[in-house]
Amino acid sequence: MEFFEILLKSLIIGGVVGFGVGAGAARMFHAPKIQGMGAFRTLGELNACNGDAISHFSFGLGFFFNAWASSVGAGAFTQDVDHRIIPNWAAALLIGKGKNVEDTLHNPKKMAIAGTFVGMVVVAFLNSTAAAIPESMQAIAVKVLVPAANLLINPVMPIIFWLAAIDAGRRSGIWGTIFGGLAHLIMGNAVPGVVLGILIGKGVDDSGWNRITKTLLTSVIILFLLSAFFRGFDMNLIQSLHLEVPTWLKNLHNIISGGGK
Repeated sequence: MEFFEILLKSLIIGGVVGFGVGAGAARMFHAPKIQGMGAFRTLGELNACNGDAISHFSFGLGFFFNAWASSVGAGAFTQDVDHRIIPNWAAALLIGKGKNVEDTLHNPKKMAIAGTFVGMVVVAFLNSTAAAIPESMQAIAVKVLVPAANLLINPVMPIIFWLAAIDAGRRSGIWGTIFGGLAHLIMGNAVPGVVLGILIGKGVDDSGWNRITKTLLTSVIILFLLSAFFRGFDMNLIQSLHLEVPTWLKNLHNIISGGGK
């Protein structure tokens, strides 16, 4: 009885989440005229799949194993469920073979419907399997799935996106390599940087160095600088050169992080 209760609640919650995620992701393609809802990386990753149904499905599948391991072993969902799995599988479901992204991925109504269906299936599967698997099997699943998923996320996925950036053109390849390398050093994963590099490169290819592309590049640089600072990358870099971190820089980090007055 408890299992069916979990299944019923999962179908309801998954449908509601999938509806919002699907519609919100599609609306991001119409910004700034229409307010979108979702993470910037979701938009970048959807664009990186280039409207290919197999790419969308395989991208979501890679993160599905990690989410499944987390659900089975820890009883909690990862952010990949709503940021990556549901929107990409909804896009794959709609695009099918040879369909136009403007009529599918960019359509909030169709993405909401597809997202509802995908969300119901994904959430119901994750919750029901987590509830049905014995504790002894959960430990085994975590030991097998988590290392495999980690290898897929890093380094397999960064390499795939880097190759996609190179294939997208010279500018995308250059910017993807630069920001991918910086993202790996600062964040530990090159994918966000490669995706941003692809967006900048393709933006310049399509419309040149106008106000929008210059603003995007400036925003990305500021984002990397702030991320590096708040992660303490500047101090780690100085220490890796066997130099002493200046006292004023330590005090600045302490003040901003709340560790000092």
